[in-house]
Amino acid sequence: MSSVSYSNFAEFYDVLTQNVGYEKRADMLMELFRRHSHEPGLTLDLACGTGSLTLELSRRGVDVFGADASSEMLSIAQQKFAEDGRQTLFLCQKMQELELYGSIHTCVCTLDSINHLPSADDVVRTFKKVARYLDDDGLFVFDCNTVYKHKFILGDNCFIYDMEGVFCAWQNDYFDKDHRVLITLDFFEPEGRLYRRSSEQFSEIAFTRQQTEKMLAEAGLYIEAVYDEEAFSEPKEDSQREIYAVRKVIS
Repeated sequence: MSSVSYSNFAEFYDVLTQNVGYEKRADMLMELFRRHSHEPGLTLDLACGTGSLTLELSRRGVDVFGADASSEMLSIAQQKFAEDGRQTLFLCQKMQELELYGSIHTCVCTLDSINHLPSADDVVRTFKKVARYLDDDGLFVFDCNTVYKHKFILGDNCFIYDMEGVFCAWQNDYFDKDHRVLITLDFFEPEGRLYRRSSEQFSEIAFTRQQTEKMLAEAGLYIEAVYDEEAFSEPKEDSQREIYAVRKVIS
């Protein structure tokens, strides 16, 4: 699945993620920085998608830029910044192939983007890239879908989204061996009396806390804290997403 471009998904991404609450997520990140006595400084929004969170962080005074593998999503992100009278840099790069010109003080990677990587090796490569560019006193914040969510919420289920301007059929195939969910999206966009159909397919892999900690350690990173997505508390057995606050191991 490493060749996924999300080109069709990009067109409908914002419509299908209206309930994400980017303002709330940006506020939570700012509070997380405060709790960890961390000034964000130069911040990378890794796998920024259409730039909604990037924009909210910028509105809160964060010196932020974005990177994503989808040129289609980045085009939408640039348009959002232009409409808001703001400027920033957007890089079209895969997470595991990140190349920067200098260091960053903070990296954020949200909305289960880490789960979208095609293998554990790709996750380690991504963590190593972040560690390479992160300042010694920098902070890496990312979230992940849990094994519980993949097994019991996404599973082999189907979801239907009837939104203004698009009808989406979301179908999942769950593989217990590596907690992978193969996701197939079929989009139906009205064109007169007919519908135009387009499709996107990708997979997500869920990792246990122990697996994630091992991959981070391999990249020279350690976990400072793990939070439930809904609050600054320890994740529960049925938590659907966990937030990791990570630092570099300094020898």
